[in-house]
Amino acid sequence: MGLFSFFKKSDKVVQENTINSNELLGKDSSNSGDNRDVVTKLSFHPDWDVPQEQKYIFNFLANELEPLKPNQLSLSSISVDEDPRSGNWLVRAFFRSSLPEAIELGEIELFIMDKNDELVASKKFDFKALGTIPAESTRPWVFEFEKSTIKVDEVPEEGWKIAFNLVSLREHQLELDPTWEEQLPPAQKEELAKIVKTLPKLGETEVNFTGLQAKFANNGSLNVSIFIRNGHSKAINLEQLPIEIIDAKGKQIAKGSFKMEPVLTVQPNSTKPWTFIFPSQLVNPKGADLSRWTARVTE
Repeated sequence: MGLFSFFKKSDKVVQENTINSNELLGKDSSNSGDNRDVVTKLSFHPDWDVPQEQKYIFNFLANELEPLKPNQLSLSSISVDEDPRSGNWLVRAFFRSSLPEAIELGEIELFIMDKNDELVASKKFDFKALGTIPAESTRPWVFEFEKSTIKVDEVPEEGWKIAFNLVSLREHQLELDPTWEEQLPPAQKEELAKIVKTLPKLGETEVNFTGLQAKFANNGSLNVSIFIRNGHSKAINLEQLPIEIIDAKGKQIAKGSFKMEPVLTVQPNSTKPWTFIFPSQLVNPKGADLSRWTARVTE
């Protein structure tokens, strides 16, 4: 296979991104009390016919690796080159497992971070291509990041690393502001979490505003609770929100712009409920039908 030529005698392991296996596998694989050092053994894909000289290089690199603790998964960064024709990055790394049993993984998003922990590339990979990973083993691989997945113009300098995007692996979740966390009884929190699970799945870069509750107050104001849904792998910060409320008849019954002080932050892959109060002068209640309504962010 052509990938062997990507690993060179001059390569070295530069960074390690290690996680507990339950963060990736979604189940508790912990073995309480077991704190031994696990030395992972080099493992090649069964379809590979590895030349002897290349085996020496792989063994040399693998011997540089620090032991893992039980039930960990790790990406060991080695080197990255840019393909001069395509502009794609060819990222050499070891995928390591200290689990006591073999595993086969599915789709996982990986990040390339520079020395300042700034994101410079991201892409989802199907780890089934790596094959079954034996217990307590190390498998070399080349992860190819197409030019479209790269966010900078140059290959990162020393200190870069390849890492798991754990946010993309967990389920979309409810995020409550501390004030909501303190004031809501447990039953209401559970109900909100259930509603969040029933909402349509967001796109990877989608931000969505979904109506939760709307009611008129005695003073003529309109109190509107909205789910702010963030599909990004990074938090979003909202400083100013221009919002209009459209009722079941398609009529605009309220419109206003809200300055968020402090800035409202919604964590990655999370939904945060928030209440907006439209004062009476911004509300048109005549004939309003709140049996169904929509919140829209205006320009």
